[in-house]
Amino acid sequence: MRRIALTVNGVRREAEVEPRLLLVYFLRETLGLTGTNVGCDTSSCGACTVMMDGQSVKSCTVLAVQADGAEITTIEGLASNGQLHPLQEAFRNNHGLQCGFCTPGMIMAAKSLLDRNPRPSLEEVREGLAGNLCRCTGYAKIYEAVLAAAEKSG
Repeated sequence: MRRIALTVNGVRREAEVEPRLLLVYFLRETLGLTGTNVGCDTSSCGACTVMMDGQSVKSCTVLAVQADGAEITTIEGLASNGQLHPLQEAFRNNHGLQCGFCTPGMIMAAKSLLDRNPRPSLEEVREGLAGNLCRCTGYAKIYEAVLAAAEKSG
């Protein structure tokens, strides 16, 4: 076992973890933050995307011990004071989800994109979300949601 300390959604968290525990399972099972989904365990789908020290990462490829000292933001950490984050609001308003399984990862990947490029083109949105798979929507509404969020915040 190894003791880790990290900040998750603005709250310092400490825990004893197995050295081989993946960050996604630490978030879900240890901290109860089930918005981060496990889709494939191979980094192919992006359902587990979170922000780590300001960069999007697929949490199924990061060991919890590698996140020691890091600042992690999950989908639960985006809303503030009962208000949805502009990306969450844009996904809702633009019907950028169907079953919702990929949505947390899509939103976190989109946040990373918009943090780097607040005014992306459609092609840049497509490239920015290329590592995230959706099996329901066909992507058009997801792209519209990201562009709407960019427009609103710009």
